Amino acid sequence: MPLPRLLLLTLLTLMAFAANSLLCRLALFDERMDPALFTLLRLTSGALMLLLLCALRRPPQPRQGDWGGALALIGYGAAFSFAYLTLTTGTGALLLFAAVQLSMLAPPLLRGERLPPRQWAGLLLAMAGLILLLLPGITAPDPLGAALMIAAGIAWACYTLRAPRFADPLAANAGHFLRASLPAALLYLWLGHLEASPLAIGYALASGALASGLGYALWYRVLPQLGRTLAASVQLLVPLLAALGGLIWLDESWSMRLLLSSIAILGGIALVIWGRPSAGDKS
Repeated sequence: MPLPRLLLLTLLTLMAFAANSLLCRLALFDERMDPALFTLLRLTSGALMLLLLCALRRPPQPRQGDWGGALALIGYGAAFSFAYLTLTTGTGALLLFAAVQLSMLAPPLLRGERLPPRQWAGLLLAMAGLILLLLPGITAPDPLGAALMIAAGIAWACYTLRAPRFADPLAANAGHFLRASLPAALLYLWLGHLEASPLAIGYALASGALASGLGYALWYRVLPQLGRTLAASVQLLVPLLAALGGLIWLDESWSMRLLLSSIAILGGIALVIWGRPSAGDKS
């Protein structure tokens, strides 16, 4: 793939990932949308977009996926939506990103693998930044919202770790989204209500079909070209892009605590990424 096209597609992908936080916050905060309804619309529209993309390929690809991935996906989607009832865009994106990246380290540690010193330093720095962000105080995030977003990050890490089981990532995502729509509908029937403005519905559909469906399709298109280390590194931009969107469209502001926490968390995760062994990096 030519370098200019790769750069453009990568930037569009990162913007799509960041847009999920912004669209959810706009729907819930500006339009007072029910988070259960947002989750349902996001997952169903994402499923339809992914199924359409699979059908358009030649030859058409059948959906894959399983219920384990679907349950991880609904856990992520529901916790993500309910967390944004109280969190700002930047804080939520930062907590989600930190929880995902730190959770991805758990399987190697549980297997007894030893981390290089640079990765340990990065892990401790990121944990320190997370603790600083969550310490009680005037600018601390809402505890329940923070806990929900961390749970969303852990669920997303579980979802990501299941990906190598499937040969076709796009078809697997289509199957996971389609299956996850069923528990999302049950969650809506249990906790949700139908009242929503047309704009809020548009935000939810854009989050599912565009930021999630097309975003994931683009990501799996550029991932083989980037390699694991570079791909993980560029994702450091996602919380910053989400925070910038919150500043522009929601008039949110950053506190000194959030700024210092962001530097520690993103810097620590960068050390973890760059401390990985180089063997097999292009897989």
